[in-house]
Amino acid sequence: MNKIFNPKREDWDSVLKRPTQTVADIEGLVNGIFKEVADNGDVTLLKYTEQFDKVVLANLLVSQAEINEADLLVSEELKDAIQLAKSNIEVFHKAQKTGRVTVETSPGVSCWQEKRPIQKVGLYIPGGTAPLFSTILMLAVPAVLAGCAEIVLCSPPDKKGNLNPAILYAANLCGVTKIVKVGGIQAIAGMTFGTETIPQVYKIFGPGNQYVTVAKQIATKHGVAIDMPAGPSELLVVADDTANAAFVASDLLSQAEHGVDSQVILVSTSNMLIDSVEKEVLSQLEVLPRKEIARQAIVNSKLIYVDNDQEAIDLINEYGPEHFIVCVENEDFYIENIQNAGSVFIGNYTPESAGDYASGTNHTLPTNGYAKQYSGVNLDSFMKSMTFQKITEKGIKAIGNAIELMAEAEGLQAHKHAVTLRLKSLKN
Repeated sequence: MNKIFNPKREDWDSVLKRPTQTVADIEGLVNGIFKEVADNGDVTLLKYTEQFDKVVLANLLVSQAEINEADLLVSEELKDAIQLAKSNIEVFHKAQKTGRVTVETSPGVSCWQEKRPIQKVGLYIPGGTAPLFSTILMLAVPAVLAGCAEIVLCSPPDKKGNLNPAILYAANLCGVTKIVKVGGIQAIAGMTFGTETIPQVYKIFGPGNQYVTVAKQIATKHGVAIDMPAGPSELLVVADDTANAAFVASDLLSQAEHGVDSQVILVSTSNMLIDSVEKEVLSQLEVLPRKEIARQAIVNSKLIYVDNDQEAIDLINEYGPEHFIVCVENEDFYIENIQNAGSVFIGNYTPESAGDYASGTNHTLPTNGYAKQYSGVNLDSFMKSMTFQKITEKGIKAIGNAIELMAEAEGLQAHKHAVTLRLKSLKN
């Protein structure tokens, strides 16, 4: 692993560089596929499914028979685990519900805010080297709680033309209304424009590789909202001599196995811990079924020594990690001072895996430094805030003259006139 000691602040950009391509590198390919999908619909989806997923499909839509069959193929133990996770996710996201916020800003002027669900949402579920059925829980559960009427799920099929049974089981359990066998750029394009099989949606959710991430960003140019630019997974651990080196190594590897473009970083004030973690990583790596993927991700990863906690937190906030694990004696310092992170995991017994699956928090999080300006997915991600107001005769008298003066100062006479008419009517 790459060891770096006391990097200078002017070098942080290069030290913390992520192994991702830019939008410009991929944009041409994405735009080409988007145009084809917009023009030819399902024909293009089938074409690229054959090209990228190496399977010829007769039908993109998952049937009820396939859902029923999947139910039989998922073990009862896994069903119980999925249901436990679903329950905890529901508990955490239900707690995020807020009611109407009402205030009288002036006598006779009532303003309030209410939330309404986004009617049609699309969920992208990666299927490639790891079928992320857990992401269905993270997206469909809050979508249902929010009241979204149409929940469309897209996921790439395997070489036999099937979706993983756990994906189908979780989707059916969580209330997904339509499941489509399509992945990659073409799936995002399908949800953006709508095809014969895929309904056009208003907002697209879900993680993916760099191509999916760029496709989501391009989708915003066509009037579709997205949750965030969620790309390859990443994890930063801050740890000192109170941390368990084996635990830290296991957390680093848990993210490294996501994909070859994942990145994991350890920041520490202890050289001894860095050496211990490096040995543990190399040891644990050898027994992983996905060790070749993890090994390539480790090439992009860093072990960074800094002299003190302040230097560490400054560097971490500059990076803005998707996942941030705190295993230090002075954990309060990091909890109070972290500004940029998608989700924070505290203590030796809080693995990032808990947030990925069953603790209740959402694992759809901003990557690539977007934690500086984006939140992770939450209940409000599936809702819109709408404002309302009602003004009485007393109220328009109270604020009417101010409106007239401001409208006239901006040169908008019709705006002023709309108030003047009402004020005059009250004098009669």
